[in-house]
Amino acid sequence: MQEVRIGDVTITSIIERDGPWRAPEAMFPDYDPEVGRAHLAGLDPVVYDAASNRMVITYQTFVIRTPHHTILVDTCTGEDKGYAAPMDFPKQPWLDGFKSAGLSFEQIDYVFCTHLHIDHCGWNTVLRDGRWVPTFPRAKYVFHKREYAAWEAADKRGENPPGNVWRYNCEPIVAAGQALLVDDDYVLDDLVSLTPTPGHSPCHCCVNIRSKGQRAVVTGDMMHHALQCREPDWSTIFCWDPALAAQSRRRFLNSVADTDTVILPVHFPSPTAGRIEADDGRFRYHFRR
Repeated sequence: MQEVRIGDVTITSIIERDGPWRAPEAMFPDYDPEVGRAHLAGLDPVVYDAASNRMVITYQTFVIRTPHHTILVDTCTGEDKGYAAPMDFPKQPWLDGFKSAGLSFEQIDYVFCTHLHIDHCGWNTVLRDGRWVPTFPRAKYVFHKREYAAWEAADKRGENPPGNVWRYNCEPIVAAGQALLVDDDYVLDDLVSLTPTPGHSPCHCCVNIRSKGQRAVVTGDMMHHALQCREPDWSTIFCWDPALAAQSRRRFLNSVADTDTVILPVHFPSPTAGRIEADDGRFRYHFRR
């Protein structure tokens, strides 16, 4: 992704993996092949690999540099978590990207997690001497308090995953005293705040960046693919409450359509950033180039 500038704020990304991933019919339970094929034919070609019938899905962390803070939003799958294929991504691409961004672990001031799924909080922690410890020793980690509580309860019920995600990636942050457990309306400062978009997970949030009259939004998993702009009611197999996810998605898309708001979906491939256009009850995603 090319650097995005929002007033005094710059946004870049660190990619963990990208490329063709899942067939759309395997991702969306409500997928209609005929409707889907028509939509895919009209989408930007970067989002779909016709030869394999796979959507192109990227796993990335956004780096937000404000005049006051260096912030990460969502930290991919991380290292040493023992995840089964296909989630056992090699760690080096993310580490190389982090270094190429001119960053050190000690420079990170805040880590925001849009939600606490396996691929959005993995680099929160690293394994040291048999213990999970915060990767970023100076950072405060922003978790929605009810999202955190939901996965803590799942762990206590013996659910695994997402129970081990809480135990590996989240509980050690609280134990280290580096967590900020926040509500829907959390505001870091005049530049960074949250918007609740529940459904994909219990308390999924988007992260707003505002500066000098401009706005960008990191949308996490509020949507995974540009198909969901054409069909906002198509929630994924991973959604905690598919109907609520669809409601949140449609409400959000309506709110930003035909504005200059820059959209930053975690799983959209390069060039990633784009804008939303309304289209008679549907929407179109236009990449910034």
